[in-house]
Amino acid sequence: MHKMVFINLPVTDLPRSKAFYQGLGFEVVPAYTNDQAACIRISDTIFAMLLVRPFFQTFTDKTIVDPATHVQALSCLSCESRAEVDEVVAKARAAGGSTPRPPLEYPGMYGHGFADPDGHTWELMYMEQDATAQGHAS
Repeated sequence: MHKMVFINLPVTDLPRSKAFYQGLGFEVVPAYTNDQAACIRISDTIFAMLLVRPFFQTFTDKTIVDPATHVQALSCLSCESRAEVDEVVAKARAAGGSTPRPPLEYPGMYGHGFADPDGHTWELMYMEQDATAQGHAS
């Protein structure tokens, strides 16, 4: 059985956040969506849980920081090609997101990223097959 990943993100405006992720082509899973949370299917094994801030706070005693000014994690999704990286970034911009930095080139790798309307950063990476086999990650 494959493991599933659920990335929980605090959001300030749930309808806006749902619309943003739908604009990227991701699906809302109705069975796990209500007025406090939305489950976004990124792939068969990766989901983003968009949780309104007060609801998110019930899962932790730690202070929630503003993702527009503080980073706690960078989520990275693989892409099938350089073109897919650029297409997803374009969709993110069109849906109201931003691009905090320009695309990056590494030996055997190409990456870019976006920030959602709340400031959560997502990296997108295309890795050539030869590069993944040789372990080029620096």
